[in-house]
Amino acid sequence: MGVLPYLVAAWIFLAGCYGLATSRNLIHAVGCLSVCQSATYVLLLAVGYRDDATAPVFSDVKPGSRPVVDPVVQALTLTDVVVGATVTALLLALVVQVSKRHGTVDPDELSELRG
Repeated sequence: MGVLPYLVAAWIFLAGCYGLATSRNLIHAVGCLSVCQSATYVLLLAVGYRDDATAPVFSDVKPGSRPVVDPVVQALTLTDVVVGATVTALLLALVVQVSKRHGTVDPDELSELRG
């Protein structure tokens, strides 16, 4: 398989970080943060991939007779997707509350939040 999935995960992460650093809108920042987290999906699936492997279902043959993919990595990826969706929803709800209270979603105009 090589290093291609790892390079893709790094590229997705860096693209999300660039968008996060240059964002002038809180909604855009939340979207870029979720793009950063989607790089972990690619990374986890690349770690668990095996060439010529099948699903880990052992009802039809003896265990160990064929290569199977790691089901733990797939479960971690699904958990990561659920956590990512939850974090995105929570951050968007916070952005809505900031917008209601301050009337803007531009981080530079939120002077009351500065320390």
